[in-house]
Amino acid sequence: MRTTYLQQLEQLNNEIIEMGAIVEDSISGATDALLEQNATLAEKVIQDETLSDNKEKEIENLCMKLLLHQQPVATDLRYVSAALKMITDMERIGDQAKDIALIVKYLSGKKYIKELVDIPAMAEATKKMLSDSIDAFITKDIDKAIKAIAYDDVVDNLFLKVRKDLIRLVHENHANGEQALDLFMIAKYFERIGDHATNIAEWVIYMITGTHRQDEEIDDPREDDTPSYDISYDAHEDREDDDD
Repeated sequence: MRTTYLQQLEQLNNEIIEMGAIVEDSISGATDALLEQNATLAEKVIQDETLSDNKEKEIENLCMKLLLHQQPVATDLRYVSAALKMITDMERIGDQAKDIALIVKYLSGKKYIKELVDIPAMAEATKKMLSDSIDAFITKDIDKAIKAIAYDDVVDNLFLKVRKDLIRLVHENHANGEQALDLFMIAKYFERIGDHATNIAEWVIYMITGTHRQDEEIDDPREDDTPSYDISYDAHEDREDDDD
């Protein structure tokens, strides 16, 4: 029984690593598709979103087996509980990578209104946050988790810069408005990915210390206030219909 328990904990650790790699690949794919204006690559990111969904379900099932059959206590209980919270955030990261890819697919073939510098920098920063958060979980490194949380300031500052630049471009030429909105939404999704990576790091700290962020509730990824791009995509179609 003890051997089975330890094997399941090790399996959980490996599954978390694998899901982290899946969503990190999604971020990379969406970013590459954006920079290359590659609709085929964007479509791959969209289709691959089911990988993170399926992995989340697998990990949930494993956690339920551990909780019901092994009844972990103390540190192990926090480990399993943190894993359940983390995979929810990772699944949302996969969703938002897909939302980015949907915009990229729409923009493919269109000339960008500005050189993309800060948005790709946001993407790299969020990948670093996610990677460091997962590493912190694996190694139980509280310092790395704290640094991952602090790095969210880099993402937020880049987002503000993107927003300021896009507002300026719209003021200079109102014809830039539609694409400026699309690029703003991409930046917003990357900003939200940074928030989810922060959540993951905070659950790592909880796993290690038994305490969560004090006097403040963690963002619930199921209450994400960033709209799905499907809404904006429909809006594009509506505008095209109106033009007809």
